Amino acid sequence: MPVDVHGNIYGERQAAQRLNILVIGGGIGGLAAAFCLAHAGHTVTIFEAARKLSEVGAGLQVSPNVSRLLNRWGMTDRIRECAVEPEALVFRRYNDGEVVGRSHWGETIMMEHGAPYYHMHRADLHHILLERLRQCPRVSVRLSSRIKSLDPNPDPNVTITLVSGEVFEGDMIVGADGVHSLTRQVVCGRADLAQSTGDVALRAVVSTDLMVGDPDLRALVEKPELTTWMGPKRHIMAYCIRGRKEYNIVMLCPDDRAEESYTAEGNVEKMKEDFSDFEPRVIKLLSHVRWILKWRLDERMPLKTWVHPEGRVVLLGDACHPMLPYRAQGAAMAIEDAAVLGNLLSRLAEPVAQHLPLLLHAYERLRYVRATNTQETSALNKYIFHLPDGPEQQARDASMRRAMLAESAHDDAVSQTIAAHGTPTNAANANQWADRKKNREQYSYDADAAVERWWHEEGEGELGLLLAELTPYSSTMTSSSSLVKSKKKSFWQRLIRKKDDKP
Repeated sequence: MPVDVHGNIYGERQAAQRLNILVIGGGIGGLAAAFCLAHAGHTVTIFEAARKLSEVGAGLQVSPNVSRLLNRWGMTDRIRECAVEPEALVFRRYNDGEVVGRSHWGETIMMEHGAPYYHMHRADLHHILLERLRQCPRVSVRLSSRIKSLDPNPDPNVTITLVSGEVFEGDMIVGADGVHSLTRQVVCGRADLAQSTGDVALRAVVSTDLMVGDPDLRALVEKPELTTWMGPKRHIMAYCIRGRKEYNIVMLCPDDRAEESYTAEGNVEKMKEDFSDFEPRVIKLLSHVRWILKWRLDERMPLKTWVHPEGRVVLLGDACHPMLPYRAQGAAMAIEDAAVLGNLLSRLAEPVAQHLPLLLHAYERLRYVRATNTQETSALNKYIFHLPDGPEQQARDASMRRAMLAESAHDDAVSQTIAAHGTPTNAANANQWADRKKNREQYSYDADAAVERWWHEEGEGELGLLLAELTPYSSTMTSSSSLVKSKKKSFWQRLIRKKDDKP
């Protein structure tokens, strides 16, 4: 269906009461949030600590749950100019390159999930989001704006204070400030609690010009696939980006006291040594690497809440559910968060002082379980990919081979094998991407549809109850404190009851 790249993503619907929203963080999640909130009718200011809006890192996987949103936002044509559609996901043994698992993607992904799967550079997606954001008249960006503190208590507005001493007021704050989020500390009332996974991620990009002339490496470019080499305590995941002009390589191995930083540089020679027992193609591939980024992988438990008790500060993306990279869903979850938050706040109506907290808690309820489940499946892949050689590794490889057989079943002999060893759905397979149920849950998800269902099943009714409670009173953002207190009990009892529904 054609998409109007200049139109409003919510059609004619915009918030009846428009807010002044402060977004902390200018990464992919922050830009996506600003874009959706501006289309919802709100005025948005982005505060970014860097002197320039740009994205560091390397490759990024844009799965169907995200590509359908980006298409809806009018970005597909620009994405296709620089992205690559992988034909398959392939798992290989580290030492000899034997294929132990394969899942067909390409057209299969589109048929099953209604949207494509892309590989692209993080900086390209960030740039495309920024291009679309600049078409929104209600968005402004402040660079070199590092946050010193924020006050979540509306008196009458919430405020943020920069290290420069400047103070900014707004109706609401969105904390999209990443894994080291200051906003998270304010919302949760405590310092960050992180545990090391024992792994470090090494990221590199190689020009494919260096690969196409080598008969051993040429196929990695000519047949774009997501290739994963699995080894003891280590794995490599690699794929083409930027129209097959570059090859993205992510290497996971034991941590050697690295920083939890997206910009720290690593030691190329040590990296080559760490993977020296991998198959000859990998050795050749890594010989072309000239620099690497090094990122210690820390794990964080799910938060108890993403919304400050005062109902004016909310978390988004890595600030509330930082993802390990083993499932490649970190950016996807942040973009989904932005879509849900924007869609909900496009419905904001009077009485705002009560309706806004209701919508923010609905955002948390709609996102919490999905984000937490994705965190857990990401952590599971660390164990699956890094098994030492031995019985467990052999069982893993056998499981992946069964999934490969199930997917390519085409004769009676293979069908009999499936009947003996498993079903074509590949439930609970070691290759999580072969599990069709998990794929449907992850990739067929539509963030906007999730909001529509909630609105028709609960949201409209909740707004009606608020209006009934407050009639014949009126309420505004700046004069409703006494009314909120007098009517607080029944309203917050409903919110508490719904929060208790979370597992």
